[in-house]
Amino acid sequence: MRMREEIPPLPQAEPRKGLRVLAGLLRDRSPLTALALMREYVGPVFQINAPNFRPAVFVGPDANRQILITERERLSWRNESDPVVKLLRRGVLVVDGEEHDHYRRIMDPTLQRRNVIPHIPDFWRYTDQVADAWADGSTQDMLVEMRKVALLILMGASFHVDFAPHMERLWQPILHLIEYISPGLWVVWPGAPVAAKHRRAMAAMDEYLYAIIRERRQALAESGAAPAPSDLLGALVVTPGMTDDLIRDQLLTMLIAGHDTSTALLAWVFYLLGMHPAWLAQLQAEIDAVLGKQDEPPSNEQLNELSLLEQVIKEALRLYPPIHVGNRRAVEEMAICGYRVPEGSRVMYSIYLSHRDKEHWREPDAFCPERFERGQEEKTPPFTYVPFGGGPRTCIGATFAQIEARAVLARLLQRFDFELLNGDRIHPHMGATLEPRPGVQMRVRWRKR
Repeated sequence: MRMREEIPPLPQAEPRKGLRVLAGLLRDRSPLTALALMREYVGPVFQINAPNFRPAVFVGPDANRQILITERERLSWRNESDPVVKLLRRGVLVVDGEEHDHYRRIMDPTLQRRNVIPHIPDFWRYTDQVADAWADGSTQDMLVEMRKVALLILMGASFHVDFAPHMERLWQPILHLIEYISPGLWVVWPGAPVAAKHRRAMAAMDEYLYAIIRERRQALAESGAAPAPSDLLGALVVTPGMTDDLIRDQLLTMLIAGHDTSTALLAWVFYLLGMHPAWLAQLQAEIDAVLGKQDEPPSNEQLNELSLLEQVIKEALRLYPPIHVGNRRAVEEMAICGYRVPEGSRVMYSIYLSHRDKEHWREPDAFCPERFERGQEEKTPPFTYVPFGGGPRTCIGATFAQIEARAVLARLLQRFDFELLNGDRIHPHMGATLEPRPGVQMRVRWRKR
């Protein structure tokens, strides 16, 4: 590294441009607007200068590569003042080094492709379980409905637990926990007290999670059998040294992060298809050609034939990546993209802005699934497209999520026609994930197949 005084500090917005950023933030009430304006006015590297919140923000493939690969050992995922750490405690998402690697070695095998593919019938069945309640011609909020599907799938296929009897009771606690870890007052007031509704939500989820841990311990002890290859809860229970507290931390991590990201992805796909009905028609034609009128679950080979569906999912992940920003902490002074990052700094890389960077994408704000056509993919530098991160800490559930999305969408588009009712009011909201607010209202009609 060059001498400290030779490395320039992080750029900040000039006062007049800073006021424009503030005006945009107040106008749209969206941090995404502020980040986009900072990228426009300052460049792909900038520092936000807010009270008690001065992160270094990076956009683009070079920064993504450094943060995810070449400089990852000098960055920590854990920031003790963040609510996500207080909630997940020692969860795999918020620990570093050997501790992270240990948990991941336990959990990874249950989420590998060979253990996910056998759950395609479960994905199909849970989707039907939710959709069977939709009356012909009714209006459904796809943000809500896809959360139901994602929760049933995550709990059933990954934890081997039927969540349906607990859905109504735990619905609000789950939403409160998502709210708790979303950007809020804690950003500028790290010591903000925990609201009573969030404490109650934590208590309700802990009661449920500790109960299913005890039940699985007892069941495995009585049977003497090894857990199924795809049973994440069972894998944690039979691992020596994994206490109930540590298992709770991993389960809550997977429950919150795993279902919320899938919820956002599926809801955004419906929004985009509703805004582009010609693509919706093409996609339904492809699904009809491959699956026909079959009610039995498709094979993995059939899902792989749905190439247009794959393109639509990838384009939705580009435009609206559920994990919209990566968050790290510099454990020592370092340089990223040639700028000095002091020790202890919060380091953020904007996946959302990287995916819409006009320097690397043709018509970056347009919905163009054809840019991901097999064999004809739009050429972009490595690490420009990072919906699941990259490197050794790539999203642990990436394979699960992609197979899940194909199965769920194929089944729903096979069974129903969809008409978007509130497209002009929907905007991206930076919560724990990037989700469509105020929801995706669609009229659903049974298809005559």
